[in-house]
Amino acid sequence: MGLSDREIAALHGIAERGESLAAHEEFEVSPRDFEAVRPVREVTVGPLLLARHPLTVAQVRHWLPDYSDDYAEDDGVAARLEGELHDLLAALPFRLPTEAEWEYAARAGTTTLTHRGDRVPDEAELLERFVAEDRVAASENAFGLAAMGSLGELCADVYAPGYDGAPVDGTARTGPGRRVVRGGAADVSPWQGCNEWMLMLSAARGMHDTFAAVRPALALPAAREV
Repeated sequence: MGLSDREIAALHGIAERGESLAAHEEFEVSPRDFEAVRPVREVTVGPLLLARHPLTVAQVRHWLPDYSDDYAEDDGVAARLEGELHDLLAALPFRLPTEAEWEYAARAGTTTLTHRGDRVPDEAELLERFVAEDRVAASENAFGLAAMGSLGELCADVYAPGYDGAPVDGTARTGPGRRVVRGGAADVSPWQGCNEWMLMLSAARGMHDTFAAVRPALALPAAREV
């Protein structure tokens, strides 16, 4: 878990080749960019179910009938929750994924910058801002999970800079503070020469600020030997 030396080298390669989407801005890679996702460590993740895509507006209304979303084009797109988050989490019969579970799911067996490889996502991929059931197939990873990284998704962990002292058993880091958000690169459209595509990296992480999407998780009991 975390951004490996090989992945950091891949980012340096993107910068040196000028492949960033910010064609009119210089894309630089500095050690400070990676402090929040280091050191790399081995984490054990238990069996779980994870929703194919974040909750849609219609699905949120199942638990919060009065919910509305000014950003939504229709009820089938992913809900971006703000003040309703507390009420939704209290009503859901599921839980948030831990940060380790989210990264495991986002990587889908890969060790590259994103599940698509060591490259900058193209325009079509980045414009997958909202997820609807009939518009997700192209964005699925090898685990069948849609749009991992394309929305800021709330995790169970409390944010702390770096992984020193973080759990290695796949559980959430607890304590005071704001939660971790994973992904969020496609929340800005049209793209205006920024490098927010880096939020699509499987290892990228940030601190919850305003709105967030919710992708429910459910732990499964470990298999027993017969």
